[in-house]
Amino acid sequence: MHFEETAKQLKKADGFFSIDQPVHISRSPGRLDLMGGNDDYTGGLVFESTIREATYAAAQIRSDQLVKLKNKTAADAGWQGDIVIDIDSLSSEQTVREMVNKSSSVRWTAYVLGNLFYLKKRFPEKINAGIGLYIESSVPLNRGVSSSAAIEVAVMKASAAAYGIELAGVDLALACQWVENTIAESACGIMDQIAVVTGKEGYIMPLICQPCNPEPLIKLPEDLKIWGIDSGVSHQVAGIEYEAARAAAFMGYKIICDSEGIEVRKEEGNEIPRYTDPVWNGYLANLRRSDFHEKYENLLPKEMDATDYLKAHQVHVDPFTPLKENHSYHVWANTKYAVEENQRVQLFSELSRGAAMSLSKRAYYLMGELMYQSHYAYTECGLGAKATDFLVDLCKKEGLENGIYGAKITGGGAGGTVAILADRHAGKVVEKILSIYTKAEMGVPYLFEGSSDGADSYGIFVI
Repeated sequence: MHFEETAKQLKKADGFFSIDQPVHISRSPGRLDLMGGNDDYTGGLVFESTIREATYAAAQIRSDQLVKLKNKTAADAGWQGDIVIDIDSLSSEQTVREMVNKSSSVRWTAYVLGNLFYLKKRFPEKINAGIGLYIESSVPLNRGVSSSAAIEVAVMKASAAAYGIELAGVDLALACQWVENTIAESACGIMDQIAVVTGKEGYIMPLICQPCNPEPLIKLPEDLKIWGIDSGVSHQVAGIEYEAARAAAFMGYKIICDSEGIEVRKEEGNEIPRYTDPVWNGYLANLRRSDFHEKYENLLPKEMDATDYLKAHQVHVDPFTPLKENHSYHVWANTKYAVEENQRVQLFSELSRGAAMSLSKRAYYLMGELMYQSHYAYTECGLGAKATDFLVDLCKKEGLENGIYGAKITGGGAGGTVAILADRHAGKVVEKILSIYTKAEMGVPYLFEGSSDGADSYGIFVI
């Protein structure tokens, strides 16, 4: 209850918070992507676990029209941690984007001011006063464990509660995805947001991203434990590698649709824009793997630039990744990944359900093998990294005899964190891997161990 005590002190101190109004506190953990981390935007199944590290947000309605932000974690990182604006200045998407992009020191406010703009837009009758927001986080930044979703969800849930608005579940996740897509201009799918909203300690969350269909949580088999090792190499969802991989998958999707004469059109009425079709509903994950290899794989170029693609196919059907000139897109690899990864995750999910009911080392071995396959598919997509490859190779060398079943890069790839599936007693082996990696001086690692409840399970703590 460390954060709650800090908030109480801030309220008592006659400083940031007023003593006259309640303070609403929300908590959102980061997430560890066990499987499927780069197929959420193509409608695939993903398999997510929460981590212990979390972001806390405390919100209090003010008696004036000011928005006052105090972010201790941002200040500790050398950014501008204290922000004061008038809530009326959050007047349009373009205005808010310009505000949060004034400098790198205030870029973090996209995930906060974007939330407040969303609430103003969606619930104008409720947003009639300013708000104070105090934020702290222990989720490492840019490490592939969803620090952005953690701050979005914590801030959105606390702010909504302070204004008398109830946001939870899929609605909360979609609201935060809208903020990340529209205000932060990051081409993420829904997986991060829903994982940190609905996750539970000791469970794994399967989610079909069409657009957001959570399946029943799966209890991790008692023989197993999940670790994560942050490579120390930064990962950016807004980076060129991730955006290019995503764009290439949509290029492949459009090429396949055009080959069959299937019309692809922009779907009407969605807050988060997307394209769809009458056969696969806009999702590559709905394409059978057998059909892909039989009918379509040979149609796809290994590489293709924007000019040649647009000349042949007219329109790029992903609103969030504009095609860039002088960049070669790995169309075949990223389209293949979207189709194959969805099947890998489905197999992983069914093996997990079975193993949870009847413990099976054979199932654990197969689950680990699927993780290794997924990891090396990232390299084909242009999303590999030397540091994460080194960590995965260390896990393979330790092997089954030491209780390490599988490992893979998480999230969008190109750096970040490696997830490890191992025997619950394999802690010493994981520490050995961490030690070897540290001595290799490829990056300063961080060990993730254990899980925690998501934002909905934590609820709202009121002072």
